[in-house]
Amino acid sequence: RLKGCWGIGDWEDWEGGNWASGNLTHTLKHNASVVSCGFSLWNTHHKREQVAVAMKETLNKTGLDYVDLFLMHWPIGLNEDYSHSDTDYLETWRAMEDMVKLGHTKSIGLSNFNKFQVATVLQECTIKPVALQIEVHPQIIQEDLITYAKDEGIIVMGYSPFGSLVKRFGMEFPGPKMDDPVLTSLAKKYEKTPAQIVLRWLVDRNVVPIPKTVSSKRLLENINIFDFKLNEDEIEKINKFNSNTRYTLPSFWQKHPFYPFEMIPNPIPDPFRS
Repeated sequence: RLKGCWGIGDWEDWEGGNWASGNLTHTLKHNASVVSCGFSLWNTHHKREQVAVAMKETLNKTGLDYVDLFLMHWPIGLNEDYSHSDTDYLETWRAMEDMVKLGHTKSIGLSNFNKFQVATVLQECTIKPVALQIEVHPQIIQEDLITYAKDEGIIVMGYSPFGSLVKRFGMEFPGPKMDDPVLTSLAKKYEKTPAQIVLRWLVDRNVVPIPKTVSSKRLLENINIFDFKLNEDEIEKINKFNSNTRYTLPSFWQKHPFYPFEMIPNPIPDPFRS
């Protein structure tokens, strides 16, 4: 039996059958009191009628009656062939509000939206987003967006929290690395690992980190960050690593009218085109 966990699944994983295992369904159904489940809506299901289909499929394959959090994964709508759809993310948001009203999800939120797009949703919504999931790590500290979300009462969830500390996509990126003196000195001071220092840095900046691991040892390590706190000077030392470098940069979507990021090349190949 699980002692408690949180997980977010992407709907395209369900579509491909990657999550639809009997073991997962059994685990979710028999640990409902200690497991919080969130799922994100993939880009190919942004039309109003498609959102309900995606939610129904998610509930059917998990065996759940509802999910705790339902995120719009991107503001970018795509057709089934991954060509650009002109579906406005506000249409998608209204459909997600329907999911709350129908009792299929407790809360709804956004992912990979920029400040203007979040503000647009806030201006037009009848149900506010409770969460905003964005890439946050020492190379992109997202100070302005985090402050804005906090002022609006939106919880910020940070994915890819380690940035270039670890190898990504089989590639090496500029530092800092796990052996950076700033991180190792703080790790020594607090008797923690450099990874724990980075996770605590996020928590101290009002960000809920979302580290990914399949190791139970690493999972426990990631949780063990609540017995210390970084001071303002230490937070600022890590902030200085900022270079506004994204590692989730789908530049192959840059011509989409709702592309949320800066227009710069991405060294990672387009995973949706041969």
